[in-house]
Amino acid sequence: MDKNKFIKRLKDWRNGAIVYQVLVDRFSPSNNLEGKKDLYKYPKKLHTWDTLPKPGNFIEEHRYWSHELDFWGGDLNSLNGKLNYIKNLGVNVLYLNPICESLSNHKYDATNYLEISKEFGTNQDLVELIKHVHDLDMKIMLDGVFNHVGINNPMFQKALTNSGFRHFFDFNDSYPRGVRLWADAPSLPELNLEHPEVKDYIYRNKDSVIRSYIRQGIDGWRLDVAFDIGFEILNDLRNHARLEKNDVMIVGEIWNYPEKWLNSIDGVMNFTFREIILRLLRGEITSNTALKMISTTITDARIEPILKSWNVIDNHDVPRLKNLLESYKLQQLAQLLQFTLPGSPNLYYGTELGMDGGQDPLNRAPMNWELLNEENKTLIWTKTLIDLHNKHIALKIGDFIPIEANQLFAFMRVTDDIKDSCIIVINPTNNFVKETVMLRDSRLMNYSGFDIILGNIEPFTLLAGLIEFSLEPYGFVVFKPRTKVDKSYTPYKRV
Repeated sequence: MDKNKFIKRLKDWRNGAIVYQVLVDRFSPSNNLEGKKDLYKYPKKLHTWDTLPKPGNFIEEHRYWSHELDFWGGDLNSLNGKLNYIKNLGVNVLYLNPICESLSNHKYDATNYLEISKEFGTNQDLVELIKHVHDLDMKIMLDGVFNHVGINNPMFQKALTNSGFRHFFDFNDSYPRGVRLWADAPSLPELNLEHPEVKDYIYRNKDSVIRSYIRQGIDGWRLDVAFDIGFEILNDLRNHARLEKNDVMIVGEIWNYPEKWLNSIDGVMNFTFREIILRLLRGEITSNTALKMISTTITDARIEPILKSWNVIDNHDVPRLKNLLESYKLQQLAQLLQFTLPGSPNLYYGTELGMDGGQDPLNRAPMNWELLNEENKTLIWTKTLIDLHNKHIALKIGDFIPIEANQLFAFMRVTDDIKDSCIIVINPTNNFVKETVMLRDSRLMNYSGFDIILGNIEPFTLLAGLIEFSLEPYGFVVFKPRTKVDKSYTPYKRV
């Protein structure tokens, strides 16, 4: 194996980073709520922190759903005050859902890309947050919504009256509302990204939206609905972002098969892995099929961009983990795979505390800080996985070796150094499973011992590359080869 390859991977912060996702309005109560109550006037509505979100009704005069205008009052300053909590989890990257000026709570409807939404604070608040994040040796990424804007955006309002910016949008009388809308959402007109002036405004010019925020200190962008932006424009966008920072991270919300998209951006939100994991644990596909799908994806997409891609199980667009799988044991297995398969685990705020929530807006409840205690089993488990991922270099930057099996789901993560190797085995069934598999690594020594670093398993022995595992229903194990000298001898002395 090429040692330099792994040294290079380790130096790149984007490989195997642990990402923590925050909705600013919902993460931490503002310290200055009284002073900014005027910012939540109708059609907005401010709720108390202990109120849970619920679906609303469509407000035709504003072209928004009422639950899009419900607020809880969190801001950048209150988030800044909770950074030590995030750091102490073992997080490497803070990722914020959109914070640009807009009417809604989710901010996927920008009215001004270059201003921070007043409910969240000011540009100076962002600068202070960036500095604090970097002082804690973490990175910070923003959510970029560059496929569309909100109907209140001044550019769109001027375009409606033919007083400028008409070419920024796709007007056509054949469209139901006269302009192309994202997913036909009445409040979200799409930008005409093919036009050179739109490209200049979003990412090409030095003072463009994307490049301006990078110069302010952010470390990358997560691009909303990146599949709508297309291969060529994404590639052009990434290349211009790199003019400001060589190791800038551009990750896209891509629900498609990731292979070709990873030629255009640094990483994807790996929904392909997510679907494979969930369908495996629900019994909808076999372990053998799931392993082939994972292996094929890595082969097609290449390991380097897969390491930078985000392993997501839940986020603001899908139900939370507790609502995706019926049992705690299955939820544990989902997270175990999230933190051990190649990629960067993407942790949605509150999931580490066991928060639940169905489809939007139920999955966007305010952070339940009352769940934060030393006895919280979900928090203990999540921190165990974060620690596992951070401590074992192969889980961050290692290659992937599949382990073929019928009922068990197993794989190895390896580097050029055999002592880094991690073998992961899970039993996704509700039956006791005993199965013989082959470990395809010639450096693993016959009859050598192993150290279990997570999980439980009956004693096992490696013989000529074969090993028999016995795992209880929904059981799991993560183990490493024991390479240290025993008295004077180790069979690993020359491999």
